[in-house]
Amino acid sequence: MNTTSDTLHGRAAVFSGSGNPFELRHFPIPHPVGGEILVRVTCSTICGSDLHTWHGRRQEPTPCVLGHEIVGTIIDFGHDALREDLRGVTLEKGDRITWTLAASCGDCFYCIRGLPQKCETLFKYGHSRLSPGGEFSGGFAEYCLLRQGTGLIRLPDDLPDALAAPANCAVATVAAACRLAGDLRDSSVLVLGCGVLGLTAIAMAVHCGAEEVIACDLDERRGPMAVRFGATHFCAPGEVLAVSREASCGRGVDVAMEFSGAASAAAAAIEALRTGGTAVIAGTTTPGGKITIDPNDLVRRMLVIKGLHNYAPEDLVAAMDFLVACQDKVPFSELQGETFGLSEIGEAFESSDSNPGRRTVVMG
Repeated sequence: MNTTSDTLHGRAAVFSGSGNPFELRHFPIPHPVGGEILVRVTCSTICGSDLHTWHGRRQEPTPCVLGHEIVGTIIDFGHDALREDLRGVTLEKGDRITWTLAASCGDCFYCIRGLPQKCETLFKYGHSRLSPGGEFSGGFAEYCLLRQGTGLIRLPDDLPDALAAPANCAVATVAAACRLAGDLRDSSVLVLGCGVLGLTAIAMAVHCGAEEVIACDLDERRGPMAVRFGATHFCAPGEVLAVSREASCGRGVDVAMEFSGAASAAAAAIEALRTGGTAVIAGTTTPGGKITIDPNDLVRRMLVIKGLHNYAPEDLVAAMDFLVACQDKVPFSELQGETFGLSEIGEAFESSDSNPGRRTVVMG
């Protein structure tokens, strides 16, 4: 990145800590160099992790520009920038894209072992302290400077920004969970937690061919929406084991996915499995929770337990395939909250906080 004295400026909503108002500041618009790509942000959605940071429940280096569920149009390429997306589609200026929430090197210990989200030099959009020339690093801004090692997806014209933006966080994470779970055709699947991630998981499990999809949430008011997204059963946490067995001829479910963030839900996911079943624990990202597993039970039931944090670039491709295939079949519009401009970023966060389970839209 470089700038010149006559460079134009763009706005970014700077977050300086919980309890402090966002500050709209002007920064020089960078010129991409090397493998960088400059994008004009058109839409970002407020993720639950953004809200946790805003409340102080999650710590990020400050000051920073939050936002990682982003859609934008390509303004310019650095001279060494990759000009094709994850599908091999040629990219040009003006193309509408979304991208992986992190950039990875591709060569380190973790990258070459299929864990690029744990790259030793990982850079995550919307999670980095402001630095000179690196101010446009999150979604709540007019521009975003993409680093080399970011996976890009060119968006189809008929996919709305507000539907595409969560693909690079919530939907791709669910796609990764389904990948780890294995073949879901004709299977019984338990989804614990019916927020945005859980509802998306219900719909994706159905899309992948699951026969029975059991949804569980503390809030019984989420039951009707879970059914609209494809659940064949809905239950309260205390009913998980009974409903899971009833839906699976007494065996237990083939796959359980946890998206609630509660340790008790992770324990319930494991308990509800059939012999040889697989649990994917993806929602519990706050330290301190404990669960107890009898190793004899783990061995004799031959259980598979997988943890998931974020996703790999291939999962963003799967997420986009899912959205394109199901945008007219699944009521995704019910997950969309209010829409605000960048100058209304404070009001946008207030709205998002008051409407859990919905993605508030911030237009760049």
